[in-house]
Amino acid sequence: MASFTPYKNGWRVHICVKGQRDSEIFKFKREAQIWAERRSLELRSLKEGTLGNIKTLRDAMRKFATEVSPTHKGEQWECVRLASFEGPSHASLPIMLPLNEITKEHIKKWRDERSKTRAAATVNREMGLVGSVFSHAKNEWGWIEKSPLEDVRRPSKPAHRDRLISWSEQKAMLRQFGYTPGKRPSTIKELAAFAMLIALRTGMRAGEIVGTRWENVKPSWITLPDTKNNTKRDVPLPTKARRLVNQLQGLDDEKLLPIGSMTLDTYFRNAKSKAGLFGFTFHDTRHTAATRIGRTVGQPGKVTFPEFCKIFGWKDPKYALVYVNPTAASLAEKLS
Repeated sequence: MASFTPYKNGWRVHICVKGQRDSEIFKFKREAQIWAERRSLELRSLKEGTLGNIKTLRDAMRKFATEVSPTHKGEQWECVRLASFEGPSHASLPIMLPLNEITKEHIKKWRDERSKTRAAATVNREMGLVGSVFSHAKNEWGWIEKSPLEDVRRPSKPAHRDRLISWSEQKAMLRQFGYTPGKRPSTIKELAAFAMLIALRTGMRAGEIVGTRWENVKPSWITLPDTKNNTKRDVPLPTKARRLVNQLQGLDDEKLLPIGSMTLDTYFRNAKSKAGLFGFTFHDTRHTAATRIGRTVGQPGKVTFPEFCKIFGWKDPKYALVYVNPTAASLAEKLS
C-alpha cells in the first residue's frame, strides 16, 4: 500500500508491505510511483525469502562495495575490482541476471574465459571476491539460499613466487625514477624510488609504507599499528633506511610518503616498462629484502631466526621458506 503527499517542492511516498514500512522523497510524483512499485516488490520478496529473484549480481556487487568493502583493509583495490566486473573484460559474467538464476555453469564459463587471458592467481582472487559477494547475499542479506560458487573448482593454486629483484634491476629502476643518492625527493617519481628502497631495506609492504604516519616513526624503527595479520608490528630501520626516512622529514606533516598505493603501483609499473624489465612486482621487494637479510641470520652479532621472523611479522616460521629465495649459485658458493 502506497500513499503520496506533497512535500515542499516534491512528493513524499510512504509504503507498508506485510508490516514493513519505508518512505522516500522525490521531486516528481511519477518517480515516487516507480520507486513505490519497485520497493514494494523488494519488501514483499524479502519477507517471502525470494529477493534473489529480482536482485541482480550487479545489485549485490554495488551493495557490497558500498557497505562491506569499506570495512576491509584493501577497500580501494576491492572497489576497483568490483567496478571492473561491469566492464567488457568480464562479458561472460552474468551481472544483470537475478541472483537466483545464476548457476555454477555461468561461473564455470566465466572462469574458463578469464583463464585464457589471466594468470591462475588473478582468476583465484577474482573468484574469491565474487564468492564473498554471494556469501554476503546468502548469509547477511538473505537474498539467496545457496552460492553458485560452492560447487565450482578454482584454478590450481600457483607455486609461491621466488622472483628476486637483482642489483642491476634495482639500479635500472632508480635511473628511471630519476633518483639521486642523498637528494630529497621533489617529484612523484622520486617518492616512488624512496618507497622501493625502503621496501628493499625493511621488507615493508607497499600499503604499510604509504600508510605510515610520522607519529609512528621512531628514531630507529617504524610502528605499524595495524598490519595485514591484524596485529601491531615494529619494523627496525637499518642505517641506510634511517637515512632515507630522515630525508623525507618535512615533506608532509602527517604521512611519511605523500603518495597513494595506486599511484605508487602506476609509477612502479611505468618505470619497469621504460627500463625494459619484466617478471617482478612491487611485492617482490619483500622477497628480495627477506633473502638479503636472511643471508646473515644466525651469524655472530646478527639477528637470530626468531628475530628474523618477528621483523617480517611471520607468525608461522614456514613463511621464511616462502619469502627467502637464495639462488642455487649462491648456495653452491657456500658449499665450496
